Amino acid sequence: MDAEITPARISDLHDVLEQHARYWGERDLRSLHLFSLVHEFGSTCLVARGADGVRGYLIGFVTPSGTGYVHLVATRDDARGTGLGRRLYAAFAQAAREQGARRLKAVTSVGNTGSLAFHRSLGFGTRVVEDYHGPGRPMAVFERPLPPEGEVW
Repeated sequence: MDAEITPARISDLHDVLEQHARYWGERDLRSLHLFSLVHEFGSTCLVARGADGVRGYLIGFVTPSGTGYVHLVATRDDARGTGLGRRLYAAFAQAAREQGARRLKAVTSVGNTGSLAFHRSLGFGTRVVEDYHGPGRPMAVFERPLPPEGEVW
């Protein structure tokens, strides 16, 4: 199952939203798919596209302080376990490095065991930040230095 990683297009986001459950299951995260991020940060919003459509995607950007922030990353149900998420992160790290990033960051809910395990396998440290999303809404925050260029994830 080969996929080419390229900058995302708005049409890719439409395709992803039409098949939302294939990426996110029962969780409704459609409101987090911000078209403005693809418009404004196109070089760090990526899709893994195969002959059968978008197999995975990552929406991210680089902050003024040099952090490559991953807003969303997902792989389609039939692409999980293939290393595609790692490939998306590696491509994002390279794009973020080109924009001066020195570290990477992502956030997930404290109960998202799949995301916790995935990010830890990529070398992210994890801490829980109380009230991150408002009162009584803690989140798990992942951070790590940007890996050296060419490092295999």
